[in-house]
Amino acid sequence: MRHRRECITHRLSWRQRAVLVGALFLLASYNAPAQQSPDPSRTQPNAAVPTRLGELYAQVQRDNPKVAAVQALVRAAQARVPGASRPPDPQLQLGFMNYSIPGLVPMEVIGMTQLQVMQMVPLGGKLGLAGRVAGAQASATRERAQDVVWELRAQTAMAFYDLYATDQQFRVARETLRLLQDIARTTESMYRVGEGRQTDVLRAQVEIARMAGDTARMLAMRHTMVARLNALRDADATTAIVHLERPQFPEAIPAHAGLDSLAADGRPMIRAGLEVLRGADASAVLARREIIPDLQIGVQYGQQKATMPGTDAMGAPMLTRSTERMGSLMIGVTLPIFARDRQFQMRNEADAMRAMAGADVAAMRAETRGQVGEAYARLIQARTLARLYRTTVLPQAEASAASAMSAYRVASIDFMTLLENRMTVNKYRQELYTLEADEGKAWAELEMLTGQQLIDPNSIAVADAQRPPAQLAPRGPT
Repeated sequence: MRHRRECITHRLSWRQRAVLVGALFLLASYNAPAQQSPDPSRTQPNAAVPTRLGELYAQVQRDNPKVAAVQALVRAAQARVPGASRPPDPQLQLGFMNYSIPGLVPMEVIGMTQLQVMQMVPLGGKLGLAGRVAGAQASATRERAQDVVWELRAQTAMAFYDLYATDQQFRVARETLRLLQDIARTTESMYRVGEGRQTDVLRAQVEIARMAGDTARMLAMRHTMVARLNALRDADATTAIVHLERPQFPEAIPAHAGLDSLAADGRPMIRAGLEVLRGADASAVLARREIIPDLQIGVQYGQQKATMPGTDAMGAPMLTRSTERMGSLMIGVTLPIFARDRQFQMRNEADAMRAMAGADVAAMRAETRGQVGEAYARLIQARTLARLYRTTVLPQAEASAASAMSAYRVASIDFMTLLENRMTVNKYRQELYTLEADEGKAWAELEMLTGQQLIDPNSIAVADAQRPPAQLAPRGPT
């Protein structure tokens, strides 16, 4: 009987070892792509074709209704420029003077027909100044349109990097979910043969439920981000966006002072403010010249039928009718008799508008400096932390996971400790993708603030130097 119990115990240990070896091989292969779990970034037949940030930029600039609206606004502003430097249209008048009523025939001697042309001629260079004002306003409108384009680029980049990070984190979460499912099967098998703990089984099931909830939340977030990107490019909300490839970030980061200088001179919003200030300066000069009278010039042509006494061929007296033609030249000026309430108040208004334009430019530059400083700090932080994760945090986490594997082989730690080490590695991998997205957002914001392209949106980043997950080795017989 004792020998039989030893044989049963021997067979039980062999089964347990088989279960453990199978579970370890499952864990070793968990990093392979899951075939059953859905991957949102590869659900379309054309998933092999990457979607680049530059392509989205081009689509947004071509199809977004806001771009069409501001372009139409620019054309409208430019159409006003030529007419601003032209004098008022001349006035043409046709008059029938001194006609009798009700017969409507010209009265003798005083009845006539007149044709008159009047032209107002502004003096003191008012037309040139008005043209400068209109030109500055058109230039400001054009710069504001460019600012709208840069803002749309930044919004596109923000949605792109959010979607990129979500896709990469979903991939890691999917791998983690498969790992948890394998662990759950292993712990249940070990529990059935008497070498596992019920707490391990329950904890594995809880972790599976939590991770399933995380993946469901990521899928919902992805649908939201895809809808946001599709709205920016005026596409249907359900249009698929698959297989995102982030661009390659520059190796060197420009100096903070250089970015400030670029933003102060290159941001379209600031350039628009400078154009408004230029127009306000011209308006102030124009307001001071409004006191100069405007010249009015007119010419008049008139004719009338006249009856003149005369004699016939025999010398007898008779009346003859003839047409009398007359011409007149008229010159006049406007009289600024209400200058105190009109022209002088126009000066006050122009001075106030010029002061406001200057203050707006100063405020925009101060705000831009602050935004550049914030974006630069986020860029430095994201790049520094990402480098730290690649060179230190992830390698150390992998080393810790490898150490846990070795300890598990000699039964120094339990199975859940090994799981926690592996889950920590996956969490750091997800955080690394978030840092990459944060760096991309900072670059996009700096591009918007400086009005300069700082990265190539059509490039594809070199694969990150991440070590593959360490493989689990089977525990030796105890």
